[in-house]
Amino acid sequence: MLRNYLKNGLITSLAFLCVGARVVRGSDNISATPAPATSAATASSAVAAHSVSEDGLSSKITAALGALTSAVRPLSHPKALETAFHSYFAYLNAHPSEVKKPLLYFVDYGLPSTQPRGYVFNMSTLQILEGPFTVAHGRGSSTTQYGVPTRFSNASGSAMTSLGLYLAQGLYQFTGHTGGSAYSSIGLRLQGVTRGYNDNARARGVVAHGAPYVTATRAGRSEGCPAMEQQRAERVLPELANGAMVYLFAPNQNLSAID
Repeated sequence: MLRNYLKNGLITSLAFLCVGARVVRGSDNISATPAPATSAATASSAVAAHSVSEDGLSSKITAALGALTSAVRPLSHPKALETAFHSYFAYLNAHPSEVKKPLLYFVDYGLPSTQPRGYVFNMSTLQILEGPFTVAHGRGSSTTQYGVPTRFSNASGSAMTSLGLYLAQGLYQFTGHTGGSAYSSIGLRLQGVTRGYNDNARARGVVAHGAPYVTATRAGRSEGCPAMEQQRAERVLPELANGAMVYLFAPNQNLSAID
C-alpha cells in the first residue's frame, strides 16, 4: 500500500527504500557455485529474522497510531500520521546509531498556515510534547501569503518546502530577513534523508528556526524552512538537536489510489 503511495507522489522514508535495497544487494551476492548444505538453514533463519523485524515495525506503528491519532486533529489525510510514523520507525530500525533522541517534529502541510499544524512527539512514551502550533511553509509553495501549500521542491532557489524525513543536527545562530529588517533566532540544521525529495536540504540552507512572522494564530512564508514562533523555537529546538527527527507531510491529489 505504501509503495502505491509513493508511486502517486506521497513521501515514504529513505529508510524503507534502504531496507528493500539491502535485500536486493544480498541476492546479487549469491554464488554460482553449489551452496553448502547449511545454506538452506541459514537462508531460513535470515527470512525469519526479517519477518520478525517487519512484524516489530508494524507493531510500533500500530501502537503509535493508537496512542496519538485521537489527539492529533484535524489531519489533512487519514494516512498523514501513518506515513510519518512508518518513515520514523523504519529509519530508526535501519540507522539506530543516528537517531539519538526519541523525538519527532511533525508538520501536516495539508492544513493552511492559519491553522496549527505542527507537533513534537515523544516516540518512546507516545506522548505529545508540543502542539499543535503554527508552522511556516516556503513562499514558493503557495501563491498567497496564507493558505495551504500546493507545490514542493528539492531544488535550490525554489523557496519551496521539501517534504519527507529529516535528521536533526546541530544548533547555530540563525539570521533572517522579514519586512526589510534583519532578525536573529536559534536555528537547527536539518539533513534530508528522503532521497530525491529533501536530500538537498543542507545545500539549500533549509533549517528549523524561530521567526517573527510566525504567531500563535498564523504563519507567514519562509524560504522553505519549517519555521515556528521564536519563543517556542528557543524552547523546542535544543531538545530536537543532535539526533531527533522531523517529518514534513502533505497529501497528494491522487488520494483515491490509496487503499
